[in-house]
Amino acid sequence: MRLIPSEEQRELAASVRAFLADTAPMARVREIAESDEPYDRDVWRRMTGELGLAGLAIPEAYGGAGAGHAEVAVVMEELGAALTPAPYLASAVLAANVLLAAGDEQAAKDLLPGIASGQTVATFAVPQPGERLPSWDGRGLTGTLPRVLDGAGADLIIVAAEADGATALFAVEGGERTPLTTLDLTRPQARVDLAGTPGRRVAAADADAAIGRALDLAAVALAAEQLGGMRRCLDTIVEYAKLRVQFGRYVGSFQGVKHRLADMHCTLEQAESIVRYAAWTADEGPEELPVAAALAQAFLGPAYFRVAKDHLLLHGGIGFTWEHDAHLYYKRAKTDELLLGAPRDHRARLAGRLGLLP
Repeated sequence: MRLIPSEEQRELAASVRAFLADTAPMARVREIAESDEPYDRDVWRRMTGELGLAGLAIPEAYGGAGAGHAEVAVVMEELGAALTPAPYLASAVLAANVLLAAGDEQAAKDLLPGIASGQTVATFAVPQPGERLPSWDGRGLTGTLPRVLDGAGADLIIVAAEADGATALFAVEGGERTPLTTLDLTRPQARVDLAGTPGRRVAAADADAAIGRALDLAAVALAAEQLGGMRRCLDTIVEYAKLRVQFGRYVGSFQGVKHRLADMHCTLEQAESIVRYAAWTADEGPEELPVAAALAQAFLGPAYFRVAKDHLLLHGGIGFTWEHDAHLYYKRAKTDELLLGAPRDHRARLAGRLGLLP
């Protein structure tokens, strides 16, 4: 079992970090977030074209690089640290994995090469507990998808719908897209209304199982993103505590601040162990993935929000201003915490997978 990143993975991380520092500094992130653009199209074109990041975990037979989910986790960690406004989670993770898990060879050959190259921006409308799925009447899809990640800018949406009394998957290009006003401006979502909208059925022997695997892989990737955000928050506040002077002393010398920073560091260490293990299971231990994925989101969601909150508070008054970046990480942390379900849902899922429920 190898949980420590390999030399190749460290090189990948360094390449992505350097690329983002050059093409997507925080000023650019703010510019895109406050504009009407769904994502940074130039950064997306370059990260998918020059670096080939969108096809990392897609098999070579479908135009991808044939790497592993651990490499995707490396990329997600760097994107999370930079808050990069790009549809990587939606397209390269959610949509690609649900298509692969479905097992429809023809759909994979037709749809995955565009996703791998970045020419097709895809997303998966994650079914929400308690919400009714759209219905398929043999001609089109009817229903509402209330919150679709990167739904406004996606060329293709993978939709779970009711068909013939069971769950089925459809690839949809149309639908009325309405951008939503969300807490995190760097991660857009949209409502998609379907009214007899045509869709291509993606054949799946067990659509629910395919969705379950795709969501487990998404949970691991999202946890890696959360880890990257946590690390950036801690690094930033530690540097600030070394420079900020109050009452003639560096604030980092105050006992209350030192203890808070130590707690943040311990949380980060725990989070890293959980993410590394989850990424390993995604490639090497599929039987352990369901438990590792549920654990990752049960821990990382609240942990990232706690670290982001302390990061903001320890900056003092400046941390509460619109001009400071602390609020961007705070909002991303809260959005990520709920993106794939509330922490209580992940804890319940974890307990069920461990056989702890009656």
